[in-house]
Amino acid sequence: MSSSEWAQAGLQAFDAVVQSTDGFRGRAGQRRMAEQVAQTFSAATLGKVEEGEDPLRSIAVIQAGTGVGKSLAYCVPAIAIALARGTRVLISTATVALQEQLVHKDLPALAAKMPQPFRFALAKGRGRYVCKLKLDRLAGHGEAEDEEDLFPEEAAAARPRHETEARMQFYASMAHTLARGVWDGDRDALDTPPEPEVWSPVAAEGSSCTGKHCPAFSQCSYYDKRKELVGAQVIVANHDLLLSTLGARVLPELDNCLLVLDEAHHLPGTALDQFACSMDLSRLAWIDRLASRALRIGALVEVSEIADIPKHSAQLRQTLQDLGRMVMDQYGEALRGQKDAWGPARVRVPRGELPETLGAPLGLLAASASGFLECLRAISKALRAEMRDKPDEARRLSTLYAQIGTLAPRLEEVHATAQLLLTDTAPGATPNAKWFTLETVGDFIVVRAHASPVLPGATLRQHLWSGVRSAVLTSATLTSCGNFDFYLREAGLHGDEATATLEVPSPFNYAAQGTLVAAETRADPKNAAAFTSEMVDALLNDLRQVEYGALVLFTSREQMRQAVEGLATAMRPLVLVQNAMPRTQLLRRHRERVAEGEPSIIFGMQSFGEGLDLPGRLCESVFITKLPFSPPDDPVGEARAEWLRATGRDPFSELVVPATAIRLAQWVGRAIRTEEDQAHVYCYDKRLVQTSYGQRLLKSLPAFTLQRR
Repeated sequence: MSSSEWAQAGLQAFDAVVQSTDGFRGRAGQRRMAEQVAQTFSAATLGKVEEGEDPLRSIAVIQAGTGVGKSLAYCVPAIAIALARGTRVLISTATVALQEQLVHKDLPALAAKMPQPFRFALAKGRGRYVCKLKLDRLAGHGEAEDEEDLFPEEAAAARPRHETEARMQFYASMAHTLARGVWDGDRDALDTPPEPEVWSPVAAEGSSCTGKHCPAFSQCSYYDKRKELVGAQVIVANHDLLLSTLGARVLPELDNCLLVLDEAHHLPGTALDQFACSMDLSRLAWIDRLASRALRIGALVEVSEIADIPKHSAQLRQTLQDLGRMVMDQYGEALRGQKDAWGPARVRVPRGELPETLGAPLGLLAASASGFLECLRAISKALRAEMRDKPDEARRLSTLYAQIGTLAPRLEEVHATAQLLLTDTAPGATPNAKWFTLETVGDFIVVRAHASPVLPGATLRQHLWSGVRSAVLTSATLTSCGNFDFYLREAGLHGDEATATLEVPSPFNYAAQGTLVAAETRADPKNAAAFTSEMVDALLNDLRQVEYGALVLFTSREQMRQAVEGLATAMRPLVLVQNAMPRTQLLRRHRERVAEGEPSIIFGMQSFGEGLDLPGRLCESVFITKLPFSPPDDPVGEARAEWLRATGRDPFSELVVPATAIRLAQWVGRAIRTEEDQAHVYCYDKRLVQTSYGQRLLKSLPAFTLQRR
């Protein structure tokens, strides 16, 4: 088939599914999106090409407003074309919630309607699945190596014995449900997903996994799920997994599949998180533990390289101690001066130019970490060979492998962070962000070193787009201040000739369905104390009018604290505060109250500003306390703004306003979710209507009827 025939087949499949769906109303915008998806996925060259031939690339960036039905618009053409081309579809989302919706709701419905059968599977990172070998050991069915296997050594000393016993009972309960087949080993499938410090000791991490050599391999939750991927034509992953497994053959090869990035506005942020790194300069007991284990296990499998371990480990420990002391000598006064700040104290290195005194120890650190890692690789290789030759000793050898593997990631973290900190910036190039933090964790004063790229676009061009042939990126919020320019730069696609853009408006009549109330305060929002006091008074007065569901979005914990404290006694039972209970429980309680005809008001912050789908009475009012600018002390944003200023550019206009526009559009998007919804959005920040950049922000919002107050 030709590319035009593939595109036609994709669009015909879409039309057929729409026509066969009872009560489904065709939408012109949805079909236009499906048409763009079909064209994009038909035009690219996939797989191997002849030597000297340049493969055709084809990428589309599509903003599809709320209510367009974008998952149907990309799924049907993509699947039909993938089946016709003999390839696969890889869908990547930002949230587990959308992954679950696609796999448990959307794709099963499509599989029942499309003429050609297809299989689909969910792909999550290893760490979201339990390791049966670790779980059995910690549940008391085997011997734990030491307290480190239950708790990080930094906290174990202060851990009450009853907490250790409670933790072991919890693991025993998990092991029982797994053995009975009641639970499939997926952390997200537990009724109440455990906290990270509880889950981490039993997570199926790659560094401690021996794969097919493991005695529990035939019962492994992670590998059971991996088997499902092999025969699936559609795989639903997430942005973290996509970026963390580039080149690792966990997901389909990107030059030979059709890639869909849903919730694509998260991709730049995920890229920065993925390629940032940090290391602890204070808590170093793990080094001696790792060296001890490596020497003992290396001797058992007769690895000659272990002779260098004492030298590398001693050098590593000493250099980290020296660095911690030097950082406190250099930045201690500034760090200690922030002791009343929320979260760790932080000092950023201007222009990414570290003091010369730190250069030599960082170089020494990178070298000793590299040497130590080489020793560990030799031991791991020898252990795998032993497992292959002595399958009857697999359990013992797998346990030895895991004893090293649980600590090796800390060494890899040190190596990566030292290298990124050492990266010098060429004249005119973008520097890495580099900073140090100080905080108290239990009885420990913890100093950490951090480094991160600052341009997500450059990072994505290098690591992702260099291997992708065909992709569709979509979200309800990709334009900013009226165009795609900001997002294209952030996503690494600005100036890419293979990239096309399409804006599909929402089918909702926002002017008739919604009102944007601009409540202008006397206090300047830049004067936090005066503004918060006045805003809280206005907010509490407006909340008295709430009849059913409402959502209040705060930009700081202090704002939310003052609003909670200001609640009248009669109103307190109506308010559900983020983090006061698990998110799923909070939303369930909210739905129950509204269903019973009672008012219910959710107080939340950034994570509640997107992804919440509360149609109808569940959210008739959204209250935005202040424009959601990024935190002023974000070190990556600071470093990027500093670089822009140094090159004669305006970071506020070029970076801050467009990023805020996307975030604000997400927040406002919680209000109208269906064609029947009626809602009010209140914004208490007068800058939205009184400044020139406020007018730019308004261009990114749905066309609500504006009411100034």
